[in-house]
Amino acid sequence: MSIKPPFTDLEINKAPSGFYEGYSIPIALISKISMTALVLWALVWPLNANSYLGSWKWGLLEDFNTFYVISVGFFAFFLFVVALLPSTGSKVMGQPGEKPEFSNFSWFSMMFGAGLGVGLMVYATAEPLGLWGSNPVVVAGDVPANSAESLQSGYRYTFLHYGFHAWAIYVVTGLCLAYYAYTRDMPLTIRSALTPLIGRAANGFVGHVIDVLGVVATILGVSVTIGTGVKQFVDGLYSITGAEWLMNGAEVPEASTVGLITALCVIMVLSILSAVSGVGRGVKYLSNLNLVLSLILLLTFVIFGSFLFAMTTYATALVDYILHFVSLSFSAFGPQSQETFVAALPEAAKALDADAIAALYSGATNAWGSYAGFADGLTGAAADLPSDVKAQVYEIGTAGRQFGWQAGWTTFYWAWWIAFSPFVGLFLARISKGRSIREFILGAVIAPSLVCFAWMTILGATAIDLELSGVAQGTILGASATAKLFATLDVILSGPFLSLITVMCVVLILTFLVTSADSGILVMNTIMSGGEQETGIKHRIIWGIILTLVIGTLLIAGGGGIDALSNAMIIGALPFTIVMVLMCIALAKALYRDSKREKIAAAE
Repeated sequence: MSIKPPFTDLEINKAPSGFYEGYSIPIALISKISMTALVLWALVWPLNANSYLGSWKWGLLEDFNTFYVISVGFFAFFLFVVALLPSTGSKVMGQPGEKPEFSNFSWFSMMFGAGLGVGLMVYATAEPLGLWGSNPVVVAGDVPANSAESLQSGYRYTFLHYGFHAWAIYVVTGLCLAYYAYTRDMPLTIRSALTPLIGRAANGFVGHVIDVLGVVATILGVSVTIGTGVKQFVDGLYSITGAEWLMNGAEVPEASTVGLITALCVIMVLSILSAVSGVGRGVKYLSNLNLVLSLILLLTFVIFGSFLFAMTTYATALVDYILHFVSLSFSAFGPQSQETFVAALPEAAKALDADAIAALYSGATNAWGSYAGFADGLTGAAADLPSDVKAQVYEIGTAGRQFGWQAGWTTFYWAWWIAFSPFVGLFLARISKGRSIREFILGAVIAPSLVCFAWMTILGATAIDLELSGVAQGTILGASATAKLFATLDVILSGPFLSLITVMCVVLILTFLVTSADSGILVMNTIMSGGEQETGIKHRIIWGIILTLVIGTLLIAGGGGIDALSNAMIIGALPFTIVMVLMCIALAKALYRDSKREKIAAAE
């Protein structure tokens, strides 16, 4: 019994000449028009754009929070099953006997730098400290915030956000793209991954829409990442030079617009130069440098930080994370309506007027407020309620707080990683030719996750220990998110060595930013050229300039502009989440049918 051959006749029409020679005009134009409209809206009417996009984002999260959470849990379990099955895990993404293009060190360096490099520098201390003070266990009132008791749950969710689930999002996209590109000789572009389901429809408008979603998601994900990283780069420069023009002079200093734009221009010029040189030279060498400097920074914290405390935290947190892995993967919260809240109120609270009840609902379901803040914020008749009634009201709002926390933190991360996944996934596919599926999944999910865990505990737990012991005296907690790393270094180091490590951190942030930006430029060009891995230098430069203008205009627009872009990223991640679920289904079908074809061929 034979099985008909898979559909591989993917035809992406490209311009034969002119400015867009070798590129798909529909993909390029739709992507440019979409981003231009968003940027102009966020630049000219930043508050209006942020208001509308914020409203749409929260409306979407209320309806699709569960879908986001369940989908990401599914991605992780899908990959582990594919890796462990002998018939699928042993398949090589390439022709028989083909060897990997890059060494294991360079492969891991590029994967690590593109996937989480900037995020790890910005959130190495900010993430553990933030979750130490606010996580679902704290929100439920089971343990006090910023205490020894909240350390375990804080790291449980730190590992969730930067562990197997995060990397599974990237690897799902990368595996699907690499499998079709290197085993079926199809274009390295998003639509190829859905051909087992949509067949020839991939050659037309449907295929263009799929690729445009990939390009727009890449631009949004890279822009938010670079925009966040540039702020930390300026914080580092200020720590070194003390130049006042870099900061805005507020009580908690933040990067000034002039400082941000200057830093952005330096970063993007270097990114364009690296992208022009290609993956085999600029990106590879910068990624290797990133990994070496990261190890030096890690060693600094091992020697001068709270290493024993960090390693104890690492061991207990890893066990705790694994024990809760299934519940973390699939436990999703839904919004708590005011009607449901009011129905559960004690009679003393129900007797209040509508405005007072609305205030109770707002305060009790606020995921970012404590019980003390809730009780102290009440006014009028609500403030006169007995303390036991207030505590009961706050307890009734737990479900609303849990949803608000998950939607505002975990789901935000999942949407960010999903928006980033066309970029990182395609880049992972680009550098993983010749590796087996099992090697790719375990190497790109397990290995970088364990490194992320070590990074978050060695740097983050040092900061927490300094605050718990009273050594830091609140200076780390009081710093902005992007300045927490430098605030921690100020506590554990001093003198010329502090200056040297701070300079190294700034260089590391710079190289991570350049690596992310140049990889994004290469990926956008690959998608728009119909999967070509070597694209024209002219378009690499043009898209580098476009990316600079996108980020720059939003930085000039201020908080409203950046927030608008972040909200747009969350909204834009939803359709691509649906695409990723379909990609998993398509890959399962392709792997099953290819295995049957191989068995039939072997029997003949």
